[in-house]
Amino acid sequence: MPYQTRSIVFGGGSITPAVKALIIANVAVFLLQALMDHSFIIIFGLVPYLVWSKLYIWQILSYQFLHGGIFHVLFNMLALWMFGCDLERRWGSQFFLKYYTICVAGGAILNVLFLPNQTVPSIGASAGIYGILLAYGLLYPNRIIYFYFLFPMKMKHFVVIIGAISLYSSLTATQSGIAHLAHLGGMGVGYFYLRWGNPWVWAGIYWDQYRLARRKRRFRVIDGDKDRDSKPTLH
Repeated sequence: MPYQTRSIVFGGGSITPAVKALIIANVAVFLLQALMDHSFIIIFGLVPYLVWSKLYIWQILSYQFLHGGIFHVLFNMLALWMFGCDLERRWGSQFFLKYYTICVAGGAILNVLFLPNQTVPSIGASAGIYGILLAYGLLYPNRIIYFYFLFPMKMKHFVVIIGAISLYSSLTATQSGIAHLAHLGGMGVGYFYLRWGNPWVWAGIYWDQYRLARRKRRFRVIDGDKDRDSKPTLH
């Protein structure tokens, strides 16, 4: 949907192919996880100690499909649908999946590098979701989102808030299984990939900002002329 014609985010509209595939995969693995014992999470969740000591390299990607409960998977998939569909429509399925996967892997790698001795598995698609939120905030900074479904704010402010929360949590949290560093990694790697890995994407971001600024200037000129014409003329 064009940038100017959608100012408030209530949902992602009709679901796109890559987002649909990701949701199906996440839900399917979540149901499988419910049938397995805890060893399933140890093997496929993100355990930095096992990545280093036993080379469980697949965990860098597999952890995204596991979740800690029904609300965990529900809110992640809701965010994926709400914000991912617009990005996929704009970028195409191939680039969207590539970007999402890079954010997931980047978040895991940051977790593994900075917490090499962590033995508590981190699970969830949040690194990819945070990467999507970052991209959405860059592309559509002035769209309104309802924080906790109650408080309206611009997307660019929402991204700053959740980034600050994850940064604070990563500095203060113990081994809780919530991969705050993965959240930051998803956003950070996503930003660097968009900024330096794909010039055409970054050029598109600046082009949207230019068009919006030009549109605002045009309306201000029209309003100014209208106000000037409406003033009485002294003879």
